[in-house]
Amino acid sequence: MGFFPRPSLTSLTPIHDGSSDGAALKKKKRRPASFLVASEGSDYKSGSTGKDDGEPQDSPKLRSRTLLKSSRPSSIFGSLRSQHSPEDEEKMLPPAARDSPVEIDRRDARFGSGMVVLHHGEVQTTGGMFRKRKEYLVLTDTHLVRFKSQSRAAEIFPSIPASLGRSNTVRHTSMTSVGSTHDLHSIQSHSSAENHMGLLLQHVVAVYKLEDGRPYFSIEVAHLDEESGNASAMILQLNDPREADLWLTSIRCAATKARLLDPTPFPLRPVEYVARVLEQERDYDPAHFRIFKVVQRASNKSQGRSSSDDLAKLGSSVCYLVIGLHKVHLVPLPKSVHRSTSTLSEMASRSAYGITTVTAINIKPNDDSFDLSFRIPLRHTTTLTLASSASSDIAVWVRQGAEYLRPEWVEQPFAFHAPRGLEESIMPTSSDAEDHRCFDRTLIAYCASYGVDTSVIRYAISYDVDDAPQFTLLPPATPRRLDYTTLELLALLRALRYNESFGAISFRGVRLDPLHQLRDYAGNDHVPCTTRSGAPLNVKDHLNKSLLIQEIQALALKSRKLRRLDFSFCISRKPQDDEGEARDPGCEIAEALFPLCRRKLTNVDWITLNGIELGESDLDYLVDAAVERACHLRALEISRCGLTDRSLQLILNAMLSQDSTLQSIDISGNLARLSPSTFQGQIGHFGFIRKLNLSRVHRTSGPEPLVAPETMLTWRLEELHLSETPVNEQTVDSIAAYLASSMSDTLRELSLNQCGLTGKDVAVFMHSMSRKAGVARELHLHVSENRLEKNHDKLVRAVVDGLTPSHLTMKMVEYQKEDHFRELVQALRRNKTLRYLDISKASLPYDASDETCEALQLMFKDNASLEELDISGEHAHLEVAKFGIGLNHALTGLKTNSALKTLRIEYQKLGLQGANTLSSVLEENTTLREIYCENNDINLQGLTVLVNSLASNKTVLYLPRMDRDRVDSLQKVERECQIMRQDAASASQRQTSVRRTFTSVKSAKHAASAAPVQPAFSEQDLQAALRIVHEKWDRQTARLEHYLTRNANIANGVRAGHDDDDDDDDSEGPNTERPTTASSFVDIIEKAKLTTTPTVEKGDGLSAYLAEKFKLDSTEPDDQGSQQANKASKGSLLSDVLL
Repeated sequence: MGFFPRPSLTSLTPIHDGSSDGAALKKKKRRPASFLVASEGSDYKSGSTGKDDGEPQDSPKLRSRTLLKSSRPSSIFGSLRSQHSPEDEEKMLPPAARDSPVEIDRRDARFGSGMVVLHHGEVQTTGGMFRKRKEYLVLTDTHLVRFKSQSRAAEIFPSIPASLGRSNTVRHTSMTSVGSTHDLHSIQSHSSAENHMGLLLQHVVAVYKLEDGRPYFSIEVAHLDEESGNASAMILQLNDPREADLWLTSIRCAATKARLLDPTPFPLRPVEYVARVLEQERDYDPAHFRIFKVVQRASNKSQGRSSSDDLAKLGSSVCYLVIGLHKVHLVPLPKSVHRSTSTLSEMASRSAYGITTVTAINIKPNDDSFDLSFRIPLRHTTTLTLASSASSDIAVWVRQGAEYLRPEWVEQPFAFHAPRGLEESIMPTSSDAEDHRCFDRTLIAYCASYGVDTSVIRYAISYDVDDAPQFTLLPPATPRRLDYTTLELLALLRALRYNESFGAISFRGVRLDPLHQLRDYAGNDHVPCTTRSGAPLNVKDHLNKSLLIQEIQALALKSRKLRRLDFSFCISRKPQDDEGEARDPGCEIAEALFPLCRRKLTNVDWITLNGIELGESDLDYLVDAAVERACHLRALEISRCGLTDRSLQLILNAMLSQDSTLQSIDISGNLARLSPSTFQGQIGHFGFIRKLNLSRVHRTSGPEPLVAPETMLTWRLEELHLSETPVNEQTVDSIAAYLASSMSDTLRELSLNQCGLTGKDVAVFMHSMSRKAGVARELHLHVSENRLEKNHDKLVRAVVDGLTPSHLTMKMVEYQKEDHFRELVQALRRNKTLRYLDISKASLPYDASDETCEALQLMFKDNASLEELDISGEHAHLEVAKFGIGLNHALTGLKTNSALKTLRIEYQKLGLQGANTLSSVLEENTTLREIYCENNDINLQGLTVLVNSLASNKTVLYLPRMDRDRVDSLQKVERECQIMRQDAASASQRQTSVRRTFTSVKSAKHAASAAPVQPAFSEQDLQAALRIVHEKWDRQTARLEHYLTRNANIANGVRAGHDDDDDDDDSEGPNTERPTTASSFVDIIEKAKLTTTPTVEKGDGLSAYLAEKFKLDSTEPDDQGSQQANKASKGSLLSDVLL
């Protein structure tokens, strides 16, 4: 446990006399510097005589002259816990004791031996609120002693002159502070008759001035006896400021020297008490735990003059200040074991303040007082007015804690007013020991200070992107809400500030609207005014900007490595640029970043604003920065920003100044219409384009291509997107010419979805991109939703010849003839270049025929190049695309496949039969790693079959939990239960009607004795049955997780116990469940009847319901064998339907 290594203040004890040998013996027995509680025989206990057991006792002669009474404490200075006032105690003494100083104990003479008197003087003190007495204070090197008069002090300390007549010393008044006492009784017991009060200087907590606005000068001395838990304060009022400064300086210096010469550790009891408090606050860390004694002072500003008792109501209290890992805590003193009543400071509530919310640390140079200021965003500042002899140490450790929690911050965001040279004692903090320069440490600290749950914030870090690593903020990890709160966003943004481990930050899809137009009028401590290097910002009115602008500017200004910021779809509001109204502020992101780029105050040069509708003010900031060549912008990504013809042309013309640096252009999805002739002249200026996105772009009619081939041949593109943009024959030729050129060797992705392409056009692209037949080119070609059935034979020939790239996506292709699809499948069987193929949502006129399914089976069996295949269907309200039941047979070809690693086969209505087929595949296949087969109507039995197959398969790393199928299956069960209840109720009504028909024939007695027909099962039975079904699903998902974890350990070379050996010996062991063990819903209801509380007498209404619903033969009541057989048949059928 790490504590501040400063001399600790322990107990407020009386001073004991004794021989020099006894004093030496006690000095040898001093406790070590650790947190130990004084033993029962310790001299620090109240009322102790200070003698060891072996010390000689006083002689009878000396004891006969000692004023020892049963009502007097044994200590010469009296107990600080006395309940009597000085006048009361003096009345209890004999007259001789009040008049003659000869009756003083001779131990008084030895009290002054070895002590150095530092300062002394006559004062006036009060035993109560209105009773005042003159006293004489003597400050020594170890104690502050109070006497009734100067003559009494002179008898003990020979260096003090005896009083001759009226004293001419400066009048020093002293009174108690009622509001600042921890135990009021200890203050009122300051007797000064012959009980000379000794205040141990080691117990002094703080000495400070009281600035109350009155014409006299006040000094407060607060002290604490930790052994007894008693705290009190003494206030000196002086008329001479020089005399006040002399007393203040003398007491401070003497107390500091006493602690340094004789350091005493904190007792164990208060340390354990404080540690428990921090554990409750979840802020306890032994390596970051500092405890100090402080005086919490209330506001002492008053108006006008008042009586002396007002000074006693300032409200000071002694408490512990504890610096934890993330917060500064003020903890009241623990309740004293000697008293049963709570004092004022004990009843004070605990308070904690985040270290990252510190706004100011102010240490007063002339006394022990200091101020700590804290502020949470959007709230007013909270200032703690404190005093402590360790004020400098507290300031250093608070500053040290801030440096530890924000190690990357070059400049801490708070004012630090301290004596010169104090900052040099702050130790530097390294951030190399943790990943990403202690980002998690800083984020957790801000969340703790703002009262935010850290587990809600989710993020990912990518290393395979440009400007890596990239920080990506994900949606909140809670299903109750979709957006982050204001404090959560601020905690994250301020944790990212100054962090130079990320080259790119993405907020894509996370709404930042809570910060838009939100201003923090309570303070500006968070506002960045300089760059990381210290250059001034000098932006007009930047202190009054919204929090969104200020936080984005802070990210851009304080990091030199940050180059890219992605704000796609972060602002959902629409600008209101109506004429005659105030100018709309826009999205505020452009206002935050582009002025910094224009003035070269940041290294951010890639700004993504996709999905944010830009207003006129946003366009002004963008254009103003784009025309400056010194901005060096690398990207113009303004997709789906609501740009018109005018605004888009304005931006493109302004971006011409960035021709030497621009690498990415994304203007897709806007309302503007491009003229190919005009666009050619604009885009031709950019010779370093790597990414071009012209998807969903409207163009004017004409035969010219959207991008001329001579322009494209000057680029080394990596991505080209033209999806949902009409492509004419000239554009196809232009793209083909570029693909055939060596300038396109860097191209990795070509998107031409929904462009009106034919099979011939795609075949032309494949011929152009292929460098050598049979060798795949590393390129992903997207040609989904095109008219590929036209000239389909040319596409098939290109696939057979091995001209395809490594990745091909052909989703949502509609085949009017099944033969064309079968030809494509047969071509894929012979292809040896494709590694990724997506033919999901392919539409056939009918379910796949046996010939097509056979071709699929052979393709699964013989293809040796495909590693990832997606043959998922589609299930929508208006359209259903699936291959039919024949696909179950086609899947058997995967048993001998040795190349496929990932299979996606969703929305194909596989059902229980498909689950059985996949199970048989998994029992033999050893190359599949991931299988995505959700939304296939796989019930509990199907899941059980799949999980059982994993007992022998140790290569599959992913198999879905079938959560959606589980929901659908249970909904079907609930619907069937509802039908059962309705049918049972209608059957009961029919029987009652028939019974009434025969009432005229039957006797009244027989009718009265007839029992009413009850439903076959109650609501309680159905709910219990559904609960059993849930439990069975949970068991299978738990088994699934067990097997997948085992396989992951095997793949990574980790052996977790003997899990991978248990199933080899006995495949039918306890971890295996066969489909026959999956109970039917009938059996589940019967089980629920047996395990739930009986309700009413039930007939065999369930059997009648099943016989009627599924057309089963009825059985005679007396034929028990037939009843059992019929029940088993009904249970099996209902199991297939429901489970």
